[in-house]
Amino acid sequence: MTRRTDVHPDPARPGVGASLFSTWRVGNPLRQRQTVEAVAAAWERRPWPADGLLAYHVYTGHDTASLLHYSQWTDEQAYEAFARTQRLERVDEIDTAVPHIERLGLGRYRHHRSAVREGDRRVPGCIVVVDIEFDGPDPDRQRAWVDAVLDALEHEPNPHPGGIGAHFHLSTDGTRVLNYAEWESAQAHLEALAAPGNGIGSATDRWERVQTWPGLKSSVVSRYDHVLGLLP
Repeated sequence: MTRRTDVHPDPARPGVGASLFSTWRVGNPLRQRQTVEAVAAAWERRPWPADGLLAYHVYTGHDTASLLHYSQWTDEQAYEAFARTQRLERVDEIDTAVPHIERLGLGRYRHHRSAVREGDRRVPGCIVVVDIEFDGPDPDRQRAWVDAVLDALEHEPNPHPGGIGAHFHLSTDGTRVLNYAEWESAQAHLEALAAPGNGIGSATDRWERVQTWPGLKSSVVSRYDHVLGLLP
């Protein structure tokens, strides 16, 4: 069976071989709520679809118009089998309940490295997704950039206390890095952005290196609230 949970996922969970992220544009806060309800209904009325799906979570965007979907799989093959045989019936039910959802694509990632405060048991009040795109595929560059960010975090002279954890994922096509960052609140993240420096972090040489990395094409920051967790 399928059960609902309010517990946030562990992005560094052992056994996760594929982390899939997708964004839906639904238009407004009412349609956000309606779509979440439709997703829950479509999943809870059916058996859990596959042993290879470990968890599925949905988040509402602070832009009041989008939803983020994050699913954890044992591997991409498990997702492909689900997509061939069981995905369409769920999508059709959701689209009947809330027509005209715009699906912006599926990102395929693998968790790479995490930075968390040791012993920190706070429940995140806000999830911040940082989507980094490079000008072409280069797995070595992906890993080197993450290493540079973690080095800058380790040597940050004024870390904001609202940060809980940062979980870096590498896209399987070699072009993107996604940081699933856990924050105490949206206000804490806004305060960190407003502090001196270009983005999160002080105006140090290490952060400047991160922000001016060769081939860095774009960096998009989005804030979300966790609203639905589904587990077997």
